[in-house]
Amino acid sequence: MKLILTDDYEQMSQAAAQHLLSYMTRPGRVNLAITAGKTPKRMYELLIPMMKSKQGINSHFYNFDEIPFRGKTGDGVTITNLRRLFFTPAQIEESRIHPLTVENYQQHDATLAAEGGLDLVVMGLGADGHFCGNLPGTTHFHEMTTKVAIEGEIVAMVAHGELGGDFSLVPDCYVTMGPRSIMAARNLLLIVNGAAKAKALKGALEGPVSERLPASVLQLHPSLTVIADNAAAAALSSNA
Repeated sequence: MKLILTDDYEQMSQAAAQHLLSYMTRPGRVNLAITAGKTPKRMYELLIPMMKSKQGINSHFYNFDEIPFRGKTGDGVTITNLRRLFFTPAQIEESRIHPLTVENYQQHDATLAAEGGLDLVVMGLGADGHFCGNLPGTTHFHEMTTKVAIEGEIVAMVAHGELGGDFSLVPDCYVTMGPRSIMAARNLLLIVNGAAKAKALKGALEGPVSERLPASVLQLHPSLTVIADNAAAAALSSNA
């Protein structure tokens, strides 16, 4: 594991942008699974001008989870947000965008394998220790891409966290690459900022590997890079 500490969110975003760009500029096809949400927002803002000249960039992009909108067809929450944050302003060709959906999730792992596998997965970290759609109590470490029921506390989490508080748009389920699918990628990048994530980051990197804190499994990956600001890293023993 490689841990990169930065002073603040801006420096974290700059380091993450450079890390991701280093993959996008590799020769040949590069397969990337990237995250939506608040954490990568500035990273994408920094990357977009770099994408104006796409000569030599042969990147293909995947979402690692998806929440469909209830009663609507077309893009789900994750791809909608990725288009807004990155794909559309960076003018990513549609042929390079490969959505994971409720309709195709059962074929997702086989499709990825046929396309050469993932070179890099860029993830954020939830304050509860989740990564991708792997929340505590939802998936197991042995699972590949799977469908998860949206019920109980997850209903409000999805409504307020992803749908602006509109419970009418909350579907019955979402899909996510499971821990085993993510661990199959050649490289992982975890980006973390803010004091609210400090406890989760300590558990993910230094705690026992437990499904109660799903991201703890990431410490077993042979090529994990973590970019965190000082606030998020404050509880780490290595930062004491």
